[in-house]
Amino acid sequence: MSDHSTLGVFLLLTLAFPAAAMVGAWLLRAKSAPSAEKQLPYECGVDPIGSGWMRFRVNYFLYALVFLAFDVETIFLYPWAVKFQSLGLFAFVEMLIFIAILALGLWYAWKEGALQWY
Repeated sequence: MSDHSTLGVFLLLTLAFPAAAMVGAWLLRAKSAPSAEKQLPYECGVDPIGSGWMRFRVNYFLYALVFLAFDVETIFLYPWAVKFQSLGLFAFVEMLIFIAILALGLWYAWKEGALQWY
């Protein structure tokens, strides 16, 4: 097989597998009409109390964004730490600058109250 035909086979397989999964799920699904009990929102086996449409404080989302920023930091730190011996002083100084910028961001988030969970 040539390279193009191999690529074509992979393309067909990537289209066929999800289509087959959706057709299989449609064929095997329960076809009865949903009851009133099945239409209730599910919350860990407990009947819901009140409306599901409530407002969350913006601090919740700020907390999540700060977590995401530091999670991404660890992704960048890991390969750097693996190759630390061969990178030299220049890469070490660059990483110190990177960590300083993140520390500045953490200080700003702390000052603004984004890390307060109340």
